[in-house]
Amino acid sequence: MTPTGGASEKLEIRSFTGGAFSENGYLVWCADTKEAAVVDPGAAVGELLAAATDQGLQVTAVFLTHAHLDHVEGLPELRKTLDVPIYLHPADRALYDRAAQQAEAFGMRLPGPLPEPDRVFEPGTSVTVGEVEFEVRFTPGHAPGHVTLFAPSQGVALVGDVVFAGSIGRTDLPGGDMQQLLASIRREILSLPDDVRLLPGHGPETTVGRERTGNPFLISQSPGTWA
Repeated sequence: MTPTGGASEKLEIRSFTGGAFSENGYLVWCADTKEAAVVDPGAAVGELLAAATDQGLQVTAVFLTHAHLDHVEGLPELRKTLDVPIYLHPADRALYDRAAQQAEAFGMRLPGPLPEPDRVFEPGTSVTVGEVEFEVRFTPGHAPGHVTLFAPSQGVALVGDVVFAGSIGRTDLPGGDMQQLLASIRREILSLPDDVRLLPGHGPETTVGRERTGNPFLISQSPGTWA
């Protein structure tokens, strides 16, 4: 379990990294209400759930930034103990339904069937965790239905695999599109204030300002490249 640091008065966040892909799953909760959500439950979901119990949290939702294998493989274990709504953008439903095939492509097996996603992320709307509101921002390119969850009052964005510290998401998987990804980053990530913390699906956290000025995949793009 890794504290992300700089927790706000209302929002607490812990990351849990594990599995063959070293994926970061997140437990986010409102410090005032103890209501929590799980974001992208990967291979370290057991540790995440234990931490939720230790903190006395009430997990009320699962938020999926996208449906690649490493971000959903913890769902079968999670469902054994938690029957809570699962949010997914509909453009990623085909990927979600092919999670077993995704696993086979990497020589892996899912620990069980994935539960049905029963809530739809709608870009331009928001979801709440206790008293903390997250904007749903549509950021396709790495995956067709990728979303970013931005909490304006807390200065934090859960960006999945859109952007990393010094890199960006891969686009060579089914549904990937480099120009779409770059457009998403410019429209939905680089438009945020420089001090907004970016919590990615892999690697350490970063900030908008750091990536704006130091990410070679972004600063090398001429204005004409952006869609």
